[in-house]
Amino acid sequence: MKVLLTGATGFVGRAVLDVLSRSEGVRVVVALRKAASDLPAGVETYSIYDLTDDQSSRLSAHAPDVVVHCASRVHVMNDTAADPLAEFRRVNVDGTIALARAARAAGAKRFIFISSIKVNGEGTLAGAPYRADDTPKPTDPYGVSKLEAEEGLLALARETGLEVVIIRPVLVYGPGVKANFQSMMRWLQRGIPLPFGAINNRRSLVALDNLVDLVMTCIEHPAAANQVFLVSDGDDMSTTDLLRRMGHALGKPARLIPVPAQLLQAGARFLGKGALSQRLCGSLQVDIEKTRRLLGWKPPVSTDVALRAAARHFQENDKR
Repeated sequence: MKVLLTGATGFVGRAVLDVLSRSEGVRVVVALRKAASDLPAGVETYSIYDLTDDQSSRLSAHAPDVVVHCASRVHVMNDTAADPLAEFRRVNVDGTIALARAARAAGAKRFIFISSIKVNGEGTLAGAPYRADDTPKPTDPYGVSKLEAEEGLLALARETGLEVVIIRPVLVYGPGVKANFQSMMRWLQRGIPLPFGAINNRRSLVALDNLVDLVMTCIEHPAAANQVFLVSDGDDMSTTDLLRRMGHALGKPARLIPVPAQLLQAGARFLGKGALSQRLCGSLQVDIEKTRRLLGWKPPVSTDVALRAAARHFQENDKR
């Protein structure tokens, strides 16, 4: 079996590549916009300068059986594009559909699309998790573009017979994680007192190894065809609990001050950080029952084991 992988130099894509390259009976082609020197031995490369270009004639030479599409224009906090939605659509919608059409023309049977929980929305009430078949309610340009890509892929599936698998991860963490999760580890490592000792929200996270395991399951599982799956560790926790467990993984007990969540949220809004306060104080849970039932899948790595792996990598590599 030959698998074409996009986004192979990214956080998720690189982890998928590492597993694919060690899988018996799998030949891997990575689609790259620029050369990469640290690819595993035996991996083929396929140059893509712009996902929206017509790939049909060049992709046919590689004839993939399956495409795992991890590449995208990612969500950013302070987008400087003049028209963010148009730019998200160009890459995440037009580029995705163009690649899927070319892959089908080249003989691909299945297309796995790494989408986002932002398709469902930005938050849930505690105890009322998102489900895979809920009506989508994206609220920002990134989420809208991911939903439109999903809709385009499912329409293409009906038109051509291409099997489409959509995976919507929640926040992904693991060795090499960046952004807010990395900042959290840095705060804890330095022993900085944090005002997050009284937050009673519930949030779902997914370890990188668990997400990759689901991707590998979806490559061949017959029940995955033309389905949408949510993925998490199945171990929801509050921000307070996460900080405590992350501190334990780092060997640096969290120094948490019990400031009421309402006061934190009011202060964040005053400072123009309302979105950040939502992630710290609000709930976002997902129900992975469909993923478990249809695929017989369960997260192979526990949250605490995954947190220790992330902590170990951080402590070995953080130079700040």
